[in-house]
Amino acid sequence: MTSQKDKARQFATLHKPGEPLILFNAWDPGSAKVVEEAGARAIATGSWSVAAAFGFEDGEKLPRELALANLERIVSAVSLPVTVDLEGGYGRAPAEVAETASRAIGAGAIGCNLEDQVVGGDGLFAIDDQCERIDAVRKAADKSDIAFFINARTDLFLKAPPEQHGGLVKAALDRGRLYAEAGASGLFVPGLADEGLIATVCSKTPLPVNIMASPNTPPAKRLAQLGVARISHGPGPYRIAMRALAEAARAAHKGA
Repeated sequence: MTSQKDKARQFATLHKPGEPLILFNAWDPGSAKVVEEAGARAIATGSWSVAAAFGFEDGEKLPRELALANLERIVSAVSLPVTVDLEGGYGRAPAEVAETASRAIGAGAIGCNLEDQVVGGDGLFAIDDQCERIDAVRKAADKSDIAFFINARTDLFLKAPPEQHGGLVKAALDRGRLYAEAGASGLFVPGLADEGLIATVCSKTPLPVNIMASPNTPPAKRLAQLGVARISHGPGPYRIAMRALAEAARAAHKGA
């Protein structure tokens, strides 16, 4: 069996600008196994999907204990590297975020998403504060001797309409540069869909860039041409599965 350390190293090498890693997000062991069998190179959870599957809303409403237990079961169900969406790290203070990351590593994760919006509050963490949170996760990972992939998510674009995105690129690049210095491994910019802006971010940040696929984003081949290194699907796969379930359930009831 491949060790957690080896999986972490393997996962990092999959982030190649121009040859993006495709992550079709899973939410439980069953969905993770299906994604693995479909040819995935790694497994990623999405917080929205995991929360919905357990009957909770997104935004750390899902208890941390349940999120970590679900993570551990996913890791046990597949042979691929597993990265977990930790939202804001279940805490505002760096020590709280570091504890969550340590426990995720203990459950078998080789990476995480860590967002800079204030969960349950307003706006984003100040850059210095978010850098301290990222640094705390990096130090916790170093203690575990795991090359933990910290996918630093900035919510700048999600919190603004598309017509304002051009004016936010500099702020996103500033955050990406400082997040990298704090120990981040990748920059996640969900909500960004404009080809020119994506190309600018990819060319000017020191980190591999993660785009979240949506009906508004360019197709994967075009994103590759723009320099994207990672494409995730967020809540999309869960919604597809639930639509199929709803349609099958309606057909079954009509046929009864």
